[in-house]
Amino acid sequence: MKNKTDYRIYAKNLRKTLDMKETSQNLTDKIRKLEVYKSAKHVMIFYPTKYEVDLRDLLRDDKNFYLPKVCGENLLVCPYDKNLKKSELNILEPQTAPVKPDILDLIIVPALMADKEGYRLGYGKGYYDRFLPNNIFSICAVPNELFIEKLPHDLFDKKVSLILHA
Repeated sequence: MKNKTDYRIYAKNLRKTLDMKETSQNLTDKIRKLEVYKSAKHVMIFYPTKYEVDLRDLLRDDKNFYLPKVCGENLLVCPYDKNLKKSELNILEPQTAPVKPDILDLIIVPALMADKEGYRLGYGKGYYDRFLPNNIFSICAVPNELFIEKLPHDLFDKKVSLILHA
């Protein structure tokens, strides 16, 4: 595999064969043990699509949670509530009014794959690369099988603070 497109196809196909329920629970447990998570009061997570890591069990924790909402080329930070609506991208999003991203203590970012350098492979639209604030700790959680040595990356790709895999 040489380019991001090849890696995306590979990751999407491989995820269908993995036990994502067990992987998601293991990754949720790892996140809960992190000091940065324990001390965070305002956490942004993502609502999973089919075959994606599902961290929704975190929503039971005593924190203020936020979900991303796509607005044009950008992501908005919206308080989580159960009133979610499918977006044009077929992802469940909150209908609450957005807040400023600087309220966040931690951002948990979705990915198809991630590498040892801290780069993640997203779905190719660049939403998180444009969104991720440099001053807020960010985590990406992926299955072991999708954590590799090195992914191709471009100048605009942003590293996350920590990659977790299980």
